[in-house]
Amino acid sequence: MLTFLQTLVDGLMLGGVFALSAAGFSLVFGVLHVLNLSHGMLTIVGAYLALTLSDALQVDPLVVLPLVMIVTGGLGYACQRQLVQRVLDATGMGSMLLTIGVAMMAQNVLTWIYSPDVRALTPAWSFASARIGELRLDLVRLGALAVSLVLLCCLSALLQRTTSGRRIRATAQQGLAAQLCGVDVPHVYALAFAIASAFAGAAGVVIGLILPFTPSSDATWTLNAFMVVTLGGVAGPMGALVGGLLLGVIYTMAGQFVGPAYANAVMFLILVGTLVLRPHGILGHSFKASR
Repeated sequence: MLTFLQTLVDGLMLGGVFALSAAGFSLVFGVLHVLNLSHGMLTIVGAYLALTLSDALQVDPLVVLPLVMIVTGGLGYACQRQLVQRVLDATGMGSMLLTIGVAMMAQNVLTWIYSPDVRALTPAWSFASARIGELRLDLVRLGALAVSLVLLCCLSALLQRTTSGRRIRATAQQGLAAQLCGVDVPHVYALAFAIASAFAGAAGVVIGLILPFTPSSDATWTLNAFMVVTLGGVAGPMGALVGGLLLGVIYTMAGQFVGPAYANAVMFLILVGTLVLRPHGILGHSFKASR
């Protein structure tokens, strides 16, 4: 029983990180209807920015998280206005090829600057832990979960309670109607992409605290984001949270009770089952509410 509870707790902590890493992917797909295959690369860029800034300023990596979000958000805004916007009217394949190309170029740049060596963010409290009864809680994973939950709540509040958030949701639901009401739709698209990129960068900081990373790690996090959105649905932060927690629990439970070599296989089986039984995910597609 103790092993089951420990595995469940570990899965929930990992799932919170999965949820944060997928929130931006879900937002871009829900608003722009684009599969952003450079999302994982933005996450890794965030991890490397945190590594550089924390080393340069000699501070904890979490302290530089706002700076990372500003930089990756700016990169996302510029990328959408200058590149993605030009292929929005083309087929879905055009945007996929474009974002794959951006990810490949960014990966080469990161490899050139940082080398392909494995890196990690190591705060002073890296090896600290706490206990609740017989359960052991790794403070780094617990901190990563807390940061993820706070940021997801901030994203939810931004989308639900701000003027920009209402414009984003209106554009996602009825782009033409929003445009007729005076909404600058291209700017809203770029703003949504920038917010998604900022949260991808934040996810990179959190991921770097608990897992090692390299420039080629981006494909893993793009795939994880896709699986989280498939499980939870394109339902904003809540869909990402549900899908992320579920994926984290599945991954740790499969690794513990089936075998580490079969964890990915079990996740893909669950993914296929979800696509067959509930193709829009557990919470559905919230951005299509008015259609």
